[in-house]
Amino acid sequence: MARYLAEPAFRHGSPELTAVLLINLGTPEAPTAAAVRRYLGEFLADPRVVEIPRPLWWLILHGIILNVRPRRSAKKYAAIWTSDGSPLKVHVARQAKLLRGRLGVTGHQVVVDYAMRYGEPSIPSTLSRLKAAGCTRILLLPLYPQYAASTTATAFDAACAWLQRVRNQPEMRLVRSFADHPAYIAALAASVREHWTSHGQPGGSYRLVMSFHGLPRYTLERGDPYHCECQKTGRLLAEALGLAPEQYQVCFQSRFGRAEWLQPYTAVTLRALGKQRVQKVDVICPGFPADCLETLEEIAIEGKAEFIEAGGKDFHYIPCLNERDDWLAALAEIAIHHLQGWPTRLSPEPASLELTALRARALGAPS
Repeated sequence: MARYLAEPAFRHGSPELTAVLLINLGTPEAPTAAAVRRYLGEFLADPRVVEIPRPLWWLILHGIILNVRPRRSAKKYAAIWTSDGSPLKVHVARQAKLLRGRLGVTGHQVVVDYAMRYGEPSIPSTLSRLKAAGCTRILLLPLYPQYAASTTATAFDAACAWLQRVRNQPEMRLVRSFADHPAYIAALAASVREHWTSHGQPGGSYRLVMSFHGLPRYTLERGDPYHCECQKTGRLLAEALGLAPEQYQVCFQSRFGRAEWLQPYTAVTLRALGKQRVQKVDVICPGFPADCLETLEEIAIEGKAEFIEAGGKDFHYIPCLNERDDWLAALAEIAIHHLQGWPTRLSPEPASLELTALRARALGAPS
């Protein structure tokens, strides 16, 4: 027999709520070797993330990687950690809160929460909490603009695994990607233009480096559309900014291991631009809607050092969209599009005190 999760007994007349669940990759709970080891152990054990035979990878992961990498990575996390905790978690929590308010202003009364694929709050625990609050319709919105099996698909896997353990399942919808969504592209372009206003317009020898998270080359060969969607985002952003082909470069960061990954590599590109004495380099990371280790440490710190040491001079990192108003507007537009047909507006008829209180608690407001 199936082993179902414990859940409240069904009651006729219970209020039904709609929820939007933002999903991001995850983060260690602290910038310590022990916390990073736990996080990497979960992340790198996912067969969607590392597609090599399990017995061999288990030996490599537990025999080498988890004994060596956590200490080194913990130092990098410590360099970008804030008083409020992990930058990624802080930004995603704020995005969820602000998105709920923006949707409410437009008349869509929905619960908005967030979860991490690896670490806490986990997807299963958050889904259980939403269900307990009365959510019978849940929209999964992974914060990965470009689809990849190792990001978007594995988030859906976790949600589906939770569904298998639920007797009274909620209705669920999935947002696959939004790599070419006009409002997303417009928010990226606005962030670059604002940067130019503060730090000078591009001219002479200039390059806008668009750095996306890398994936092994074999993912492209096996049919993963990620590389193509990154290229499309880069092209649309360049067009929105009026950049000529020689003024921007799409590249890929965070290479791990010896296998070939998607190219060109960001680190190699920055070194080459430094050696060429390119006058000014700006770097933006369009695939990361929230600043994290890969942007704040790998690009803003390590990337800048690579460029300067190679002979470059003027390097600027353009922050992720984070809590920008135009990005939250884009996120709301994406959510509303996928919520179509679901009853997300409160009934104009007076609700009972019990219903009003439950909705208020679920939406995070005082009852």
